[in-house]
Amino acid sequence: MAPEPQLTASRRRLTSARLEPVLGWESALVVALILVFLLGTSISPEFTSSYNLFTTCTNIGDLAIMALPMTLIIITGEIDLSVASTLALSAELMGVLWLHHWAMPLIFVVVLVMGGVAGAINGILVTRVGLPSLAVTIGTLTLYRGLANVVLGPTSVSNFPAKYTTVGVNGFLGIPWLSWSVAVFAVLAIATGLMLRLTSLGRSIYAIGLNQEAAFHAGIRVKRIKLSLFVLSGVVCAAVGILYAFELSSAAENIGIGFELQVVTIVLLGGVSIFGGRGTILGVALAALVYAGLRSALLLTSSFNENDFQIVSGGVLILSVLVPNVTTFARRGRELMARRRGRGQVPTASAPATGTVQDG
Repeated sequence: MAPEPQLTASRRRLTSARLEPVLGWESALVVALILVFLLGTSISPEFTSSYNLFTTCTNIGDLAIMALPMTLIIITGEIDLSVASTLALSAELMGVLWLHHWAMPLIFVVVLVMGGVAGAINGILVTRVGLPSLAVTIGTLTLYRGLANVVLGPTSVSNFPAKYTTVGVNGFLGIPWLSWSVAVFAVLAIATGLMLRLTSLGRSIYAIGLNQEAAFHAGIRVKRIKLSLFVLSGVVCAAVGILYAFELSSAAENIGIGFELQVVTIVLLGGVSIFGGRGTILGVALAALVYAGLRSALLLTSSFNENDFQIVSGGVLILSVLVPNVTTFARRGRELMARRRGRGQVPTASAPATGTVQDG
């Protein structure tokens, strides 16, 4: 009976060791959020105005929603770079169907099904054919964007019903600074976070990212879970495409260009490991706030524009990969140096032993 308490204590120590770097990163994000707030208020008093907050929430809400399924996919060790193209394809399909006088509820169903099919194509190529998700989703990024351009062409649709397009100008439940997209993100983030922490599916997602082979031998349906996550990503991005078109009151061929890298930046800034197996929804939510606040603050200055912020965004993406993995890189470097030293000492250590055996 003695080993049981020891095993329990060992599991607790292991869990604590895994949570420590994540909680440390989330604490750093809270500090970063405070610094961004101070930066924004020092740049312009407009930073905290209702109009600027609503605009900031509208800009980040759609990206944050797409970051949720992206987080789950990256935790499993995969990636989906076709999210923005799926968004564009769904928005433009909705525009075409509306031009052909389809009922809006039926359009919603068709567009969401299309998103699920787009995600399923990614998932099947990754899980059943065995292709790397990076290559697959770069391909479908181009494919879906091309289809979107073919579906709608140079035409733009801007005559959507006013009861839908008000989401781009009116705050959620009358709150002037809170956008509908951020409100939706908050609900979905809570649900996703609880799923990851409290359900067997959440534990399976982490297990797949930590060691896919071990997860498979433990009875986890690795391929089925990954396929489901890609389908989920497609459906969510299609829904965001609908929401984004209503926010803009328009569907056009250039909608959502560059969103995929912004989504990846938010996820990795949130402490999700690009190698899989680590990350939290809380970290992603904090990262979205930091990213949105930094963008808003810099754009309030006279010397920054959207093109300049792309440079900042790229730097944030690189740091988001580098900084959380510094200890991992350092440990691997120490292990490599130790192995090299060990190989160099083998002849010296083995010579006396060989001599001893011969003398005997």
